Amino acid sequence: MDQSEPPSGRSSSQSRLFRIGRDSHGNWVVQDQQGLCGGFFVNRADALKLAMFENGNRPQAVIMVPGVLELDMGKKPHDTRPHPMSTRAAQQRAA
Repeated sequence: MDQSEPPSGRSSSQSRLFRIGRDSHGNWVVQDQQGLCGGFFVNRADALKLAMFENGNRPQAVIMVPGVLELDMGKKPHDTRPHPMSTRAAQQRAA
């Protein structure tokens, strides 16, 4: 595999959106919008490295989540429901 190409094989025009934040235990979390790729990290820099590598090195496709971001490994590829934690964070910001 070419080091400059994301493992998913997607071109940069089809890059996924990634969210980075901390979970309720203080771990750094990164997960793509579809919930298909992500993980836990010791620090923000490593989480950002994965997100940038997976999305074709597009910083505009990385979102830093200000609230709690829990890693959701239960989503299926066709599941488009928003994650409950991201919905709660949006409601708290609107209040």
